[in-house]
Amino acid sequence: MKKSDSIQIHDLSFVPLISEEAIQAQVNIIGQQLTERYQGKNPLFISILSGAFVFASDLIRAFDSHCEIGFVKLSSYAGTRSSGDVQTVMGLSKDLRDRHLIVVEDIVDTGRTLHFFLEHLRSQNPASICTVTCLRKPEAAQFPVPVDFVCFDIEDKFVVGYGLDYDDLGRNLAGIWQVLE
Repeated sequence: MKKSDSIQIHDLSFVPLISEEAIQAQVNIIGQQLTERYQGKNPLFISILSGAFVFASDLIRAFDSHCEIGFVKLSSYAGTRSSGDVQTVMGLSKDLRDRHLIVVEDIVDTGRTLHFFLEHLRSQNPASICTVTCLRKPEAAQFPVPVDFVCFDIEDKFVVGYGLDYDDLGRNLAGIWQVLE
């Protein structure tokens, strides 16, 4: 990926921000750290759909112990901005009491989605909750949510790729691409 490359999705142009190789290196590091932390505990990875599915897939393959995975669909985006309203579109059917949970998020910007979801999880009395995100935008934070593992901190700019989309396009890009302003 050359910095001069750009792609068009709908009405916006994007340029490379983080390469596929850099992402995989960070995922492997975090996967090993999680393996050490949860050895013998059979944690439940909870992937927040749709954006985190690629990251969650790579992360559980980097996790070198027994684990389970579940999926939840939360929605808060419309176009390039958060709507400010978090809705559960699809929930978990597993009993979470006394389970070690690893919540896998694609991106934490305002923190609203993760804040909402963590409150919901805590009410089900898990043994522990760990949060992992591929991307975090510290400048955009509005809710103080704990994030235990972060692959990359980025500027508060719109990004696509590696599971993240712009109106349903761009999820299949191998790296992370940033909007060209």
